[in-house]
Amino acid sequence: MTQMQSSPSKTLLIIGATGGIGGEIAKSFARAGWTVRALARKPKEAEKKFAHLGVADWRKGDALKVKDVLKAAKGADAIFHGANPPGYQKWRERAVPMLANAIAAAKAENVRLLFPGNVYNFGPDAWPLLKETSPQNPMTNKGAIRVEMEQMMVDAGIKSLTVRAGDFFGEHAPGSWLPNALVKPGKEINSVTYPGMHDKGHAWAYLPDLAETFRQLVEQEDRLADNDIFHFRGHFFERGVDMAKAIARVAGDETMKVKKMPWGVIRLASPFVRMLRELLEMRYLWKETVELDNAKLVAFLGDEPHTPLDVALAQSLEGMGCIQSTLAQATPQEVPV
Repeated sequence: MTQMQSSPSKTLLIIGATGGIGGEIAKSFARAGWTVRALARKPKEAEKKFAHLGVADWRKGDALKVKDVLKAAKGADAIFHGANPPGYQKWRERAVPMLANAIAAAKAENVRLLFPGNVYNFGPDAWPLLKETSPQNPMTNKGAIRVEMEQMMVDAGIKSLTVRAGDFFGEHAPGSWLPNALVKPGKEINSVTYPGMHDKGHAWAYLPDLAETFRQLVEQEDRLADNDIFHFRGHFFERGVDMAKAIARVAGDETMKVKKMPWGVIRLASPFVRMLRELLEMRYLWKETVELDNAKLVAFLGDEPHTPLDVALAQSLEGMGCIQSTLAQATPQEVPV
């Protein structure tokens, strides 16, 4: 399918550009000729530290202050909302108000709001294969908040684009399970820890591919529904442990030991550490097969942006300081899924 070419005059405002998905969105849109604008509390520092993102215009502001967001959004053609409280924490206190401010800005400028979704919205009645129309009966408080956040965009009467995906990974994805459970950033990989049941399927989303998906979708604005939702399949493993084995292969030792996540220890310590309590709440997603059906996305775009697994892992692990690999220098390819 022939893709529409973006106009250099188009401007994207990113809320959360210094995060994993926000940073990749910045790079993808900048490469395609968009003017990328980003909100930051300390714009001069951000401009120096994140020069590689291709952000042309850093605006001073706080995502929790609606006046700052409204001011930064002036003249934008689309807004990407990628701000998220770190470590699964304070979603009610911070995530909902930040999204409300982004919605207010999208409404004021009459532009589409882009929003990265996940699988927290769904419960056992929707498993194992999740479609955009699957029932949303979440098992957790965070899942209920995600359902509420998506509904906020519909109720506000704005145009929105939500792309739901599995667990993020990439060279800069600080909240991902990859650097927080499977391997240790900055350390040589001698073993891999896998959090889930080995024989249950699990979905992973490589951030550059997800960012490219958002760009290709928004550049076909005239074909999008007012509140459109797509599912991104990404790298899905029928046997979830195969992700850990792939890490071992890319690290150069296919015989590497795959360790189990010490959930018992985490449970014992959880009363004293909020982050561990939050992790425990999400354990259910590692105990069952959860897969995203991307049929709608493929029908719309022709294929799903997809970097080969070993290249994606090599780039991620090298960016995290875990390996040095010639694969990490390879040019990501887009292949049909």
